[in-house]
Amino acid sequence: MSACCTPDRGGMYDLSQRIRVEDKRLINCKAVDVNQLWPLKYAWAWEHYLNGCANHWMPTEVPMHKDIELWRSNALTPDERLVIMRNLGFFSTGESLVGNNIVLAIFKHITNPEARQYLLRQAFEEAIHTHAFHYIVESLGLDGREVFNMYREVDSIKGKDEFVMSLTERVLDPDFTTETLEGIQDFIRNLVGFYVIMEGIFFYSGFVMILSFHRQNRMTGIGEQFQYILRDETVHLNFGIDLINTIKEENPEAWTEELRRDLVGMIRQAVEYEIAYARECLPNGVLGLNADLFREYVQYIADRRLERIELPVQYRSRNPFPWMSETMDLPKEKNFFETRVTEYQNAGTLVWD
Repeated sequence: MSACCTPDRGGMYDLSQRIRVEDKRLINCKAVDVNQLWPLKYAWAWEHYLNGCANHWMPTEVPMHKDIELWRSNALTPDERLVIMRNLGFFSTGESLVGNNIVLAIFKHITNPEARQYLLRQAFEEAIHTHAFHYIVESLGLDGREVFNMYREVDSIKGKDEFVMSLTERVLDPDFTTETLEGIQDFIRNLVGFYVIMEGIFFYSGFVMILSFHRQNRMTGIGEQFQYILRDETVHLNFGIDLINTIKEENPEAWTEELRRDLVGMIRQAVEYEIAYARECLPNGVLGLNADLFREYVQYIADRRLERIELPVQYRSRNPFPWMSETMDLPKEKNFFETRVTEYQNAGTLVWD
């Protein structure tokens, strides 16, 4: 037993070694046992965990019969089918990459139990999202090899995935540590790459495209699952931003001007990848959408992400899809999940209070 659990000769326990909340840190904490959850220091991490639990769903609870009928009919144009297939192709492996990064790269370097508790929940949600794309592929009778292999075969998807995977390589090195200044900075780059860029920028064009079908009461099964995924991703993004900002606060020496320039450059590069992706999804434009609108939109959300990690905005573009605020108010992402789901039934809609 540890010293704090061993009684002295008088039968008393040494209480002096019980955890002090002020000793907790997100990384590089050796003073506190990472398995001891209480007392909480980072209430935001626990709140995100509870929000994730409250939002639980399973893909097979969403009916797909209307989607199957529409997909088998002649009512969808080739360009509309392309939009759906491209987004299934990107999300199907994108979610897996995020899950792998949590389990293989992030988790072992986080030395705080409440943050780890959330990461465990998020990893499960990434598995649910991957399950959703398997369920969609199976329901529509699609070629699963085509969908799940697009990250190798479609240039814009390959570019996005390789971009974020490059940010994992350093952290996956067996000799990687966050105990050096360079290590902390590499860890922050990884967190920005996956939370801010992958989940906060790369996923959002797809949400707009698929939810545009849903707004027209078409492909409603896929649309409902994307609504639930968007709901999850909003919590992921909020957790990631809180994680990044708190690591910055606890390690101010790492938040150098050079790192800030690197992060802005990463986000600007990501914007160009996402614009290229929109062009490949929408070569001719459908549903009132075109690649030019997505240039504005991606720049708009990139500025919102930059603001939230205290970096200068770059584009000052407008939001060409204000209807997205009906699903999620981008400038107020921090408060989006102060509401909670009060009613959830199989194949039901979201009801908020």
